[in-house]
Amino acid sequence: MKLTELSLRGAYVVSIEPVEDERGYFAQTFNREEFAWQSLERHVEVAAVAFNRKKGTLRGLHFQLAPYQEAKLVRCTRGAIYDVIVDLRPDSPTYTRHYSLVLRAENREQLFVPEGFAHGYQTLADDTEVSYLISAPYVAKASRGYRYDDPSFRINWPERVAMISERDLALPYFHHHPRP
Repeated sequence: MKLTELSLRGAYVVSIEPVEDERGYFAQTFNREEFAWQSLERHVEVAAVAFNRKKGTLRGLHFQLAPYQEAKLVRCTRGAIYDVIVDLRPDSPTYTRHYSLVLRAENREQLFVPEGFAHGYQTLADDTEVSYLISAPYVAKASRGYRYDDPSFRINWPERVAMISERDLALPYFHHHPRP
C-alpha cells in the first residue's frame, strides 16, 4: 500500500499495490502495521457496505460526536463516487475546509477519513457500491451532519442531486452549529 497525505492533516489517499499474474491480482486493502507506521492505526470495529441504485445519489455530510467519533477507510468497489471530507476539528489550521476526489472501482484508491471529519459522497454511476472499515460502532445519539449544499463549505458537487434521503435534507447548516 502507498499512503499519500492530503492537504487536510491526517487524511490520506491509500493506493493499493496489486501483485498480478495470469489469474488477476492480489492486494492488501488494510494492514495494521502499515497504518501504525503512518500513525493511522485504528481498531476496526465495523465493516460496512452501501449500495446506491442511481447516478447522482448523495449521502452526507455525516459524522459522530465525541466520544463516538469515527475514522473510516472508504473504497468504491463498484461504479464511482465523488468523495468529500470536511475538517471539523476546531483547533485545525484547515478547519471547515474540504477535500474531494473521485474513487472508482478501477483506480483502486481508498480514502482514509480521520476522526473529526464530516464525510459524504455523490455517485457518478448507477449501481455504485461503497465499502467502509470504521473504527467505532454507529451510535444514533451521537450521529450528526451538515447540509451537503452548505455555503460554508463551498462544495461543487459534479452531478445534479438525483436522490437524497429526507434525513440528509433535514440536516442543519453549519453556521447554526459552529462546533461539532
